[in-house]
Amino acid sequence: MAENSRDAILARIRRGLAQPAPQPPRPDFELAVHPPLSSSDLVVAFAESFQRIGGEFYYCESLPQLAEQIAGFQQRQQVGAPYVWEPALQQLLRSAGVAFQANETDFIEQAAVSLTSCEALVARTGSVLVTAASASGRRLSIYPDQHLVLARPSQVVAEIGDALRVVQQKYGAHLPSMLSLTTGPSRTADIEKTLVLGAHGPRRLALFLLEEAS
Repeated sequence: MAENSRDAILARIRRGLAQPAPQPPRPDFELAVHPPLSSSDLVVAFAESFQRIGGEFYYCESLPQLAEQIAGFQQRQQVGAPYVWEPALQQLLRSAGVAFQANETDFIEQAAVSLTSCEALVARTGSVLVTAASASGRRLSIYPDQHLVLARPSQVVAEIGDALRVVQQKYGAHLPSMLSLTTGPSRTADIEKTLVLGAHGPRRLALFLLEEAS
C-alpha cells in the first residue's frame, strides 16, 4: 500500500514536471515605480507626507508670522531659545525678532532645541535632507532633543533622487562629508516592540516653511 502511494506521488511529480510552468506577466518598465503623489502641488504633498510620519509642519507667510509660530512652539514645548549657528539664519531671525543662542556655551548640557537650514525637502517621503556643509555641522541636526528646520517652498522636490541631484549640482565633486535624509522624529521599536522616540536623534522634528519673499 505504501509502495502504491509512493508511486502515485512520483507519478504526479513527473506529470507536473512535464508541463512547463506558467511564466509571470512581463513587467512594463515604462510605468512609474511609485503611484502619483497625493497632490500636484509639491508643497502640499510634502506637508501631508511630513505630518503623516510624525513631523510638525508650520507654514509662515512672513517674518512676523515666523516669529509667532516659533514663539508658540517654544511655549507649548517649554523650551528656550534655539541654538543657531548658521550666519544667514541668524540674520533672518534677527530681522524677525526671534531670540537664539549663537555660540556653543553650555551646548552639551542645555541643547534642548536647535534650528537649522536644509538642502531639500522630499514630497514623496516627507524627508528633510541635511548635510554637514553648513555651519550647523553634524551636531545641530542630531544631538538636541528637538530639531527645528527653516526652509523655503522652492526647496521642495518630488523624489529622493531629485534631492540628491540638488546636492550634486550645488557641491559638484566636493560633496559634504555627511548627508542625512531625516524622515520624521528619531524612533525605534527594537526593544520588546515598544516604540521609543528620540532613541538615535531628536525626539521632535518641526519644519517652518517660510515664503520666498519674506
